[in-house]
Amino acid sequence: MSVRIAKFISDSGFASRRGAEELITSGRVTVNGCVIDTPVFFVDATDIVCIDGNVVQSRQESELFIFHKPINTMTTLRDPNGRRTIYDCLPDEYKNLKYVGRLDYKTTGLLLLTNDGELARKLTLPSSQIPRTYIATVNGCDFSGLDMARRGITVDGIKYAPMKIDEIGGNNLRVTICEGKKNEVRIVLRACGCPVRKLHRISFGNISLGNIGVGKIKKLSQKTIDELIKTL
Repeated sequence: MSVRIAKFISDSGFASRRGAEELITSGRVTVNGCVIDTPVFFVDATDIVCIDGNVVQSRQESELFIFHKPINTMTTLRDPNGRRTIYDCLPDEYKNLKYVGRLDYKTTGLLLLTNDGELARKLTLPSSQIPRTYIATVNGCDFSGLDMARRGITVDGIKYAPMKIDEIGGNNLRVTICEGKKNEVRIVLRACGCPVRKLHRISFGNISLGNIGVGKIKKLSQKTIDELIKTL
C-alpha cells in the first residue's frame, strides 16, 4: 500500500508531519536516489527513502510508552530558551519517539510517547474524548467555586467543557478532563478561585502511571494499546 511521503517519514518517527514537509521542500529527502521536492509524492514498502543520505526505516508495528515526566522540562524537541526538554531525560534509543499531547513545564506525571505519528494525532483529537486525570494541589481550601468548572465555564472567551472534580483531602483535587486544551486545568481552576500550585497527571484513558519512577520509561503491551485504540 502506498502512502504520502510526509506520512511515511512521520510514521517512522523521524519527524512530525509538518517537519517532514519542511525536510522535503528543502531538498533533503530522496526516494530511490532521486531528490523529492514536493510532499505530493507516494511511496510503498519497496522504495528506499533517505533523509540527508540516511535511510528512513518504516515501522511495522505501533509502539506506545509511558514516560514519567519530571518537573521543569519542556514537552518539545528543542527549546529556543535553552530549557531542559523531555528528550534530555530519555535514553538515546527513545529519542526518536513522538509525544502524545503536551504537559507544561511545571506539570509532572504520565506522558505517552509513540513511534506512530498518526496514532499520536488521533489520541489528541478533541473528538476522541479520552479522559485524562490529574492530581491538582491548589492554593487555599475554599472550593465553593468549583461547581462552575463542573458545569462548564468560559474563560477569556474560550469555552471549557465540564470537568469531573473530586476533593481528596487537604488542598488536593482529582480532576478529569476530556478535551485537553492548552493549560486547561490551570486556567479553569484559577478562574474558580483555586490556583494550581502543583499538577501531576496520573492517567490517560485506560493507562495509569502506576509506580514508574520519575524520568523512567516503560513500553506498553500490545493488548493495552489495542484497548486504547478501540476507544477512538
